Order: sequence, then C-alpha cells, then structure tokens
Amino acid sequence: MATRRNVTSEKTISETQGGPSTADQVSDTTPAVPTHVIYKLLFFTAAMVCVPIGSYFLTLHTIFGGKAVWAGALAAIMANVVLIAYIIMAMREDQSEKAEAGNKRKKAQ
Repeated sequence: MATRRNVTSEKTISETQGGPSTADQVSDTTPAVPTHVIYKLLFFTAAMVCVPIGSYFLTLHTIFGGKAVWAGALAAIMANVVLIAYIIMAMREDQSEKAEAGNKRKKAQ
C-alpha cells in the first residue's frame, strides 16, 4: 500500500517564485528596461544597417565613379560613426541618470 505524504509544509508555486502570499501585497510589473532605451536601441540597430549600405550605394557611382573600394571604405567609416554615436548617447544617458539620482539624494536629506 502506498503511504500518503503530509503536504501542509510545502510551499505553493507563487510563494516559491516570490509571488504574493496574501492579497495585501502589490506586484511590481514595470518592465526591466525602460521603453525609451528600447527605442534608441532599435533606432541605432536600423541605422547600423541602413547608413553603411545606403552610403555605399549612394556614393558608388555619384561620387567615386564606380570605385567600389572607396565606397566600401566610406561605408565602413559610416558604420563606425553610427557605433560611436550610440556609445556617446549611452554615456550621456548614464551621466544624466547619475545626476538625477544625486539630486534625489540631496532632496531627501
């Protein structure tokens, strides 16, 4: 015959996963990454694809007269420009967040 386990000491799934154990607790459902950060990432991802390819095809016959090496070099430079612009934007955003946190600390004191 099988024996029956006492299950009163086991936790429920929601308690194990850190969920609310009572109805009084409010769950935090805010996203881990703010939406403006996702929009910036999507913008720079599209720019990383479109700017180098666009600059290559726009300058291949108009500026460089069919010389693919020069147009390709310009496309590589433009890819680096987009990457550097993204890094600068991220650094400025990080500095502004630190300044806001510092202002909040000063106001709290």
